[in-house]
Amino acid sequence: MQHAILTSKGKDTGEKITLSKEVFGIKPNEHVVYLDVKRILAHQRQGTAKTKDKGEITASTRKIMRQKGSGRARKGSVKSGILRGGGNFFGPKPRKYKLKVNKKTRKLARRSVLSLKASNKNLLVLQDFTLKAAKTKAYQDILQALKLIKEKTLLILPKEDHKLIKAAKNLPKARVTTAEKINTYDLLNADKLLVFQSSVPVIEKNS
Repeated sequence: MQHAILTSKGKDTGEKITLSKEVFGIKPNEHVVYLDVKRILAHQRQGTAKTKDKGEITASTRKIMRQKGSGRARKGSVKSGILRGGGNFFGPKPRKYKLKVNKKTRKLARRSVLSLKASNKNLLVLQDFTLKAAKTKAYQDILQALKLIKEKTLLILPKEDHKLIKAAKNLPKARVTTAEKINTYDLLNADKLLVFQSSVPVIEKNS
């Protein structure tokens, strides 16, 4: 499938690039996209939430009232969870939230989102460019020229460009990554994908 190549000012260069149908032209599989997004978001959770239960409270163990006959709930000690300052019932414990998703499934999820973006015309292939200095204004002007200043954008580079990464850091809706680091969630979360011309072969190789 042929795709037009634009300059950083949003003008058509007149050149076209051939995108692989196996990566940018498949029928999206919503279920594998769901599985991979669930995996990515789960991995972002720290899993460090912790509360103390009755056995971890430091306090007297003296029985504070008789077991029966008071008409109230039984309380073995001031550590009881029904008293203020007592232990928590069924509170969170440190745990791992990691989920396993097969490598082939993750690749299919990425191809599904790339194909979805391409079919919805939310994928732009740009002629490679760089910035003279890591200035936010410089990258903002590029997004302005592409009429994407109000959109969530993800710029995909063939390799790290610290000037571009730093320039986009202060723009809340702009993100910059490399073709080797893209994941399903980042691709899906962006309104528009901006792909450098030289990034396309790397994406096709890794997907």
